[in-house]
Amino acid sequence: MLDPHELYELTDDLPDLGQPVLIQALTGFVDAGSASRIAREHLLANLPARTIATFDLDQLLDYRSRRPTMMFMEDHWADYEEPRLELHLLHDDAGVPFLLLSGPEPDLQWERFTAAVTALIQRLNVRLTVGLNAIPMAVPHTRPAGVTAHATRPELIAGHEPWLQRVQVPGSAGHLLEYRLGREGRDALGFAVHVPHYVAQTEYPAAAELLLSSVSRSTGLLLPTDALRSAAETVRGDIDRQVAQTDEANALVHALEEQYDAFTRGRRGTNLLADANEALPTADELAAELERFLAEQGRPGDVPGI
Repeated sequence: MLDPHELYELTDDLPDLGQPVLIQALTGFVDAGSASRIAREHLLANLPARTIATFDLDQLLDYRSRRPTMMFMEDHWADYEEPRLELHLLHDDAGVPFLLLSGPEPDLQWERFTAAVTALIQRLNVRLTVGLNAIPMAVPHTRPAGVTAHATRPELIAGHEPWLQRVQVPGSAGHLLEYRLGREGRDALGFAVHVPHYVAQTEYPAAAELLLSSVSRSTGLLLPTDALRSAAETVRGDIDRQVAQTDEANALVHALEEQYDAFTRGRRGTNLLADANEALPTADELAAELERFLAEQGRPGDVPGI
C-alpha cells in the first residue's frame, strides 16, 4: 500500500488538544432527511472552527460519477465549487476542542484512506471516533425518532437497545473506518437516526437534532441544538398540514403509529424479540430499502442540484 500519510496535509501549528473526540460525517452514503449534512453544517456554522488537515481528493474522488458544479455566466466560467475533504478543529459551548471530518466519501482507495485517518487519530491522540448516519425507516413523524447505535465495544453504547439483530447493507468508508478502528482496539461508535421513509428525500432537522444530542450524551460535548429544535417544529407543522390533505397519507401515518406503538409496548414487556420482528422490517427489507434510497439519489453522493 502507498504511504497513507501522503493523502493529507496537516497544519504544523496545532495547540494541545488533550484527547479530543472525532466526529466523522462524510457525504455520499445514505443520508435520509439530509440529517448528517444538516448536523455537520450546523456545527460548522455555530461553533468556532478551523481547518487543520486537507485530503488530496484527486487521489480519492471519481469526478465523473460525482461532478462538482461550475457556474457559467454569459461568456466565461465564473465559479467552481471545489469539493473538499477536510478535518476541522472546533470547540463546543464549553470551549472543549473536538474534531470534525467532513467532505465527500472517497470513491477510491478506501483502505488507504482509512489508514490515513487512523494515522491522524493516533497523531492527534483522539480518544473516541463517532460516525453520523441517517436511514429511512417505516416509522411515523408523530413519534419520537429512534436511533441505531453501534460501537467497537458494547460499553460505549450502554443504554441503547438494538433495533435489528442482523442486516446486510451496502458498505461505506465511514463504517469501514469504525470496523478497522475496532480491529486495532480503538474506541469508535456510530449513530444512525431513523427518518420516516416518506420524508427521507426532504430536509428533516429533527433527525439532525437527535444525532447531535446522541453525540453529546455519549461524549460529554456540549453541542448546540436549539436552532435545530426550532426548525424541527416548523417542519413538523408543514408535514402535519400535508398529511392532513389526503386520506391516503393519513392512513399511512396512522398505520405506522399503530406499528410503532406496538413495538414500543413490546420493548417494555418480556416478549421483545417477537414484537420487534413483527413491528420492524426484516433485514432483507431494510437492505432493499437502503438500496432503493441510494438509487433514488441518481448518483450516490452527488452535489445537490446536479
